[in-house]
Amino acid sequence: MTSMQIDLDPEGRRVVIFGDVTGARHAVRRFLSSGATVTLATPAPFPEATDRIGAVRYATLPEPTDAAALLRLIGPAWLIVDVGLTEPLRHRIADLAAHLHTLMINEVPAPSRGQVTLVGGGPGCTRLLTLEACEALREADVVLFDRLAPTEDLTELASAAELIDVGKSPYHHPIPQHSIEHLMISRARRGQSVVRLKGGDPFVFGRGGEEMQACITAGVPVHLVPGVSSSVAVPAASGIPVTHRGLSKSFTVISGHTPPEPGELEGLVRLDGTIVILMGTSNLTQIVAGLTRAGLDAATPAAVIERGFSDDQRSAVSSVGQLPGEARRLGICSPAVVVIGDVITVSPLFAHSAEVGDASGHYSHSAHSRAS
Repeated sequence: MTSMQIDLDPEGRRVVIFGDVTGARHAVRRFLSSGATVTLATPAPFPEATDRIGAVRYATLPEPTDAAALLRLIGPAWLIVDVGLTEPLRHRIADLAAHLHTLMINEVPAPSRGQVTLVGGGPGCTRLLTLEACEALREADVVLFDRLAPTEDLTELASAAELIDVGKSPYHHPIPQHSIEHLMISRARRGQSVVRLKGGDPFVFGRGGEEMQACITAGVPVHLVPGVSSSVAVPAASGIPVTHRGLSKSFTVISGHTPPEPGELEGLVRLDGTIVILMGTSNLTQIVAGLTRAGLDAATPAAVIERGFSDDQRSAVSSVGQLPGEARRLGICSPAVVVIGDVITVSPLFAHSAEVGDASGHYSHSAHSRAS
C-alpha cells in the first residue's frame, strides 16, 4: 500500500479526537497548538480539572451502537482523529464519516509509560536531523535542549511539547549536569515522553553516556537516536574530507576543552592521520604549540570552521603554525571545529584562487584567499 503525507491547516476548525486521555495527549496538544478547536471523546471517568488540558472539550466515548451520540460528535467536525480505537467503534465511525464526507485519520497512541530519548541533533541545522529524531520530537511531552542543538524550527518539530532550555556555554553552566539528569528522570517518572536534544551525536563529547547511565540506574526506559557528528559534518561543510586515499587513512577526534597531555599529543603525531578538535578555539594556541613540540611540521595544512552549516559559517585555512593567529585575526570563536592534516588540500578552500564553499555545501569560483 502506498502512503503519502498531506499537510493540513486546522486553524479555526473543529477536530474530534477519539482515544483515552493518555494515548491521545500528543494529538490533542498538536492540534491545539495549530489553532484547532478540539473535542476529546474518551472513556469515562474524565481526568480531574487540574489534570485537564486547557481549551479542550471532553466528551464521553459512545458505544458503537449509539449512532445518535456519534453523529452529535462528528457531525460538525472538520477532521476526525482515531487514536487507538477498538475495531467495532473504528469501523462504525469510519462509516459515518464517509457518509458525512469528513476526513478521518489514524494516529499511534502516545506511550503510557514515561521514557527518555537521547536525540542527536547534528551540528545545529534542522535539515540534518534524522527521520527518527523528527519522530521523537513529534511524540515528545517535554524537550530539554542544548545551546548547539537545532532550535530554529523546534516549536514546529515538537509542537505538542514543553520546551526547556538547559544549554551550557563554555565556562557557564546555569543548569548543572546533575540537575539536567534529575529533571529528565523526574519528568519520565511522571509518565512523560522526554527528549533530551543535543547538538551533534550524544555519544561524541555530549555526555550522552552519563545521561543514559543515570536513566538506567533510576529504572527509567531510555533510547538513543544517533546524530550527525560535527566532527565529520562540519569539515565536510567546507569541502574537507577527514580521510582521503593517499593522504589519510585515519582520523582522531579530541576535545580541546582542556589542552591534551604531552603524551597524547605525541601519540597523535605518530598516528600521522587527520586530527579533528572540538571545543578547541580557546586553547588553540596551546594545542598547536604542543603538537609542534611533539614533532608535527608547522607547515602542515590546518583549518578552522566556525558555525558549520549555518548562514554565517566561516572558514580559515592556513598552516597549523599560523592557524591560531589567523583565527584571532578573524575573531573566530565557539562553536568551531579545527582540522589538521593533508586532507585539507582536497578542499576547494585550500587554493589561493579557490572555489569558496557556502553554507549549503555548494562551490562557486572566486578570488578569495585561504581565509574566507
